[in-house]
Amino acid sequence: MVTGQLEMVTEYLEMVAVCDLTAASEQSPSGASHEGRAGSWGAGNEFRSGKINLDSTMKLLDKLQIPFDYVHVKHIFKFLSIIQNEFRSGKINLDSTMKLLDKLQIPFDYVHVKHIFKKTVDKRKAPTINIEDFRAIYRTLVHRPEFHELFCTYAPNKKVLADTELIAFLKKEQFETEANETTALEIISKYEPIEEMRKRREMSFEGFVRYLNSEDCSIFRKDHKIVYQDMNRPLCDYFISSSHNTYLISDQLIGPSHLWGYASALLKGCRCLEIDCWDGSHNDPVVYHGHTLTSKISFSSVIQVIEKYAFAASEYPVVLSLENHCSPKQQEVMADYLENILGSKLLSSAINDEVPTELPSPEALKFKILIKNKKVGTLEETILRKGQDSHGETGEIIEEVHASDEEEGDERTPLSPTTESPKRKCESESTPPPRKKPKMKKIKIAIELSDLVIYTKSQKFESFEQSRESQKCYENNSIGETRARKFAKHSAQEFIAHTARFITRIYPKGTRTNSSNYNPQEFWNVGCQMVALNFQTPGVPMELQNGKFLDNGGCGYILKPEFLRNLSSTFNPHKVTGEGTPVALSIRLISGYQLPRSNLSKSNKADPLVHIEIYGVPEDQTKKQSSVVKGNALNPRWNETFTFTVQVPELALIRFNVEDQVSLAGNEFLGQYTLPVQSLSKGYRNIPLYSKAGDSLDPASLFVNIWYY
Repeated sequence: MVTGQLEMVTEYLEMVAVCDLTAASEQSPSGASHEGRAGSWGAGNEFRSGKINLDSTMKLLDKLQIPFDYVHVKHIFKFLSIIQNEFRSGKINLDSTMKLLDKLQIPFDYVHVKHIFKKTVDKRKAPTINIEDFRAIYRTLVHRPEFHELFCTYAPNKKVLADTELIAFLKKEQFETEANETTALEIISKYEPIEEMRKRREMSFEGFVRYLNSEDCSIFRKDHKIVYQDMNRPLCDYFISSSHNTYLISDQLIGPSHLWGYASALLKGCRCLEIDCWDGSHNDPVVYHGHTLTSKISFSSVIQVIEKYAFAASEYPVVLSLENHCSPKQQEVMADYLENILGSKLLSSAINDEVPTELPSPEALKFKILIKNKKVGTLEETILRKGQDSHGETGEIIEEVHASDEEEGDERTPLSPTTESPKRKCESESTPPPRKKPKMKKIKIAIELSDLVIYTKSQKFESFEQSRESQKCYENNSIGETRARKFAKHSAQEFIAHTARFITRIYPKGTRTNSSNYNPQEFWNVGCQMVALNFQTPGVPMELQNGKFLDNGGCGYILKPEFLRNLSSTFNPHKVTGEGTPVALSIRLISGYQLPRSNLSKSNKADPLVHIEIYGVPEDQTKKQSSVVKGNALNPRWNETFTFTVQVPELALIRFNVEDQVSLAGNEFLGQYTLPVQSLSKGYRNIPLYSKAGDSLDPASLFVNIWYY
């Protein structure tokens, strides 16, 4: 062990020279060579007993007249004490390497470590590595050059950041203008791994690396990770996270219905769930996609799951949008389940038994579940019936004979009696026949269920004019995507005036049998509150949905911009010049870290490139692409700057999409991250990457510098 202990000291001397505070070798491939090196240092006597302690190491360094820092030397000893057991036999295998990285709290991707390990053992032609090899692996994973360059800019001695130097970094580079001594000490306390450094109010490079990789350095603004918006405005003033056919976890025709659809949506902060209700056997309603081969689940089990998870991710109200096909008898069973299972969580009467002139706020409805369904009569009549036994009573609603508001058939309804020609084709549909005198149908609704509908009454949409003249504030509309898209394109200002008054739900057209999604951005642009998507289907639409609702603490409610709430607004997403305060945005794409490998690669390689995309009003829609870094998914460097001018930042989302260049014809998705432009943090920031399914790909990330004004 003489040579091993001496190696620690000599390794330390080398480490000081390169500002590397991570490890030293305990094993020596050649004892003679290290004895020789010990002699050259005049240190042989100190190792006659085979080992020396920390105090003796200090004395030896003094004797050799080597300048050293006590904290640095102690850190090396601490590092060695952590790993010495692993290297008792001299070498370790891949599994032990993984465990040791875990013990050192180093985030890593198995594929990348396996590849680095394989390269190392291939050189040695042995299945194990020694401590020197481990040190090299550690440096490869942790000591990123771009981080070290930044660290040395603010660390005068290239070794440590004093608290004052950290404050300077936070103010100048991270634009944390309020940063002070307390801020710096909190960061040091949280991320600095060396106790003595913490006591000295300093940060080592190790601590700096941990800070730059942390959530505190995320691209997403810290103050937007909590509920920070005014939650006391009417419900119609908010974008509301909404799901379509929530019970489905696959396609719309033969896929399974599953309770997990509801649990997972609620855990993602979704606040509007859809329940398709049909008569079941034994007078027990079921949930499934009617007239298809999708499987059935009981209505009661759906409500039980909703009761359990409703407020797991957010305390703000949940809306249950019922597509009700049940007989009045089974509607009463539904009402019983809703009241008995949800209990006090169910909003079953108007606040203070008063008819509102405007909708209540999310704050006023905290921890409440609202029922959205067709309703017999008015809210005034419901309030007058309060306390009465309505069992067995039914009412009727008379509507034109069209498919349900939740079905594609509604898309054939013209925009208005005067502007839409019957010859005009809807998306991928044959030309409908000329309109005849509409047939009417009667819909029977159980009063017990009807009276549970308070602030979210489903009202068939006829026209903007009709709604403006006669629709009540607690009446909501559902409009299919095709019809809504025409409104957004040709009648945007009227559409915005409508959504400023009434909650409007958009749903996918019925021909999306594979549960595909539309682009929700075009409907957010005109203020639609409930833009319902198939949560089970990954892709860009759901990435936009997830990114948008990261805002405001992920509570599922986002306050609409003032120009989408103002009843006198002149905003038009297709003509935005002069409407707002544009933002000039600059993004320096610096590097990537442990990116997912290509599916075509047998190692950890990929040819990564990054698309930076803006989604918003049409004028803001744009995409820019980085260069391709060949054969490097572990730590690609770009150092490229991209600039954007965003005309309406209040509605804009930015998406970072990392791909592998498979061929000139197409690329393979590796990971992405989407967030609101107004939630961007300035300065040096890490961007966590997510899979298509929305799962974290940690530690895969991008490193960028953000600036905007």
